[in-house]
Amino acid sequence: MAAGVAGGMLIEGAGRLARGERPRVEDLLLTPANVLRVTGQLAHLRGAAMKMGQLISMEAGDVLPPELASIMARLRADAEPMPRHQIQAVLDREWGPGWLARFESFSFRPVAAASIGQVHRALTRDGRDIAIKIQYPGVRRSIDSDVDNVATLLRMSGIVPRHLDVAPLLGEAKRQLREEADYRREADCIERFAVLLKDDPDFVIPLVHRDLTGENVLAMTYLDSVPIETLEQASQAERDRVAARLIDLVLRELFTFQLMQTDPNLANYRYEPTSGRIVLLDFGATRAFPAAFAEDCRRLAAAGLGNDRPGVRSALTVMGLIDESVPQRHQDKVMAMFDMVRASVLRSDVFDFADTTILGRLREQGMEFAGERDGWRLPPTDALFLQRKVGGTYLLAARLKARVDVKTLVARYL
Repeated sequence: MAAGVAGGMLIEGAGRLARGERPRVEDLLLTPANVLRVTGQLAHLRGAAMKMGQLISMEAGDVLPPELASIMARLRADAEPMPRHQIQAVLDREWGPGWLARFESFSFRPVAAASIGQVHRALTRDGRDIAIKIQYPGVRRSIDSDVDNVATLLRMSGIVPRHLDVAPLLGEAKRQLREEADYRREADCIERFAVLLKDDPDFVIPLVHRDLTGENVLAMTYLDSVPIETLEQASQAERDRVAARLIDLVLRELFTFQLMQTDPNLANYRYEPTSGRIVLLDFGATRAFPAAFAEDCRRLAAAGLGNDRPGVRSALTVMGLIDESVPQRHQDKVMAMFDMVRASVLRSDVFDFADTTILGRLREQGMEFAGERDGWRLPPTDALFLQRKVGGTYLLAARLKARVDVKTLVARYL
């Protein structure tokens, strides 16, 4: 992959030089041909390499040029499915030879395939309609090398500044991916969230079938539902309700549960048309937040809603989102971006997620800030995972063109 990317950069660079241009390395790397080459290889590799590509595509989808964003989006859906003999081998090891006799029917064609595993539908002899997530062989063993190799590619490309110490983030990425590959842990997280949300009529979580769950296999009740994005055709009232419930769930996870499913991939949310309930799936990326971090976030939110700018700066500094070691102009730009969001939320009682003006202005300021590489710092890991969930939830609400009273929702937790 690296050789192909390098060759593509040389060809593209030569062509641009011949036209009298002076291209930057970053521009040569992020050509559609090179991104297609990288995403195709990561989709084939699966595992942690593909997972990192998914994170890049989700986070950067509204920052990258449209042609690159559409290519990167392949990684949110395209995974090479396991052939039947490989599925058979994994389940032979997990359930023992002759396991197929336990089922009335078992579809070897996956209903979903992602970075770490794929999902099959089956009907047991005792009448249980279940979804079975099967992990790709070797994924757990490859996590460290996959993350290191992608990090090396980023360093060699020059996209990551030399002064930026990404070692702590890479270590956290490996830890998180190991947890996602631990299906027994995910089963525990599913059952924990089922308890936390048992009295909430707006959400439904699949039941874990422990007799069929192991290290590499997770069996859950199959829930008949449709993709959450089909709500784009629903009434404004229903889109508003669903978005409000998802935003409120983020706030509860942070301030009440201090336990959060940090992967807001669209595929992890579905919808039951008959009941109007939101189906929550995939709890591998569940993360516990320290009480002190939740309290820091509470202070930041209170200062923001109270229009207390000094309080906002103080809270951002305590959380490590404003770094006093960087030039004042960088601190001021972080404050300016937060001020922009705060002003948009406070402007009226209802926040219109269909209005993309704020997103466009944030994109422009963010890209300008990113261009000043001497100001790059890695914020605390908890803040990064929270940002991932908040950002993904925002993009989902924007896709639904929802209108939500965000101020009132947040105020309940302050």
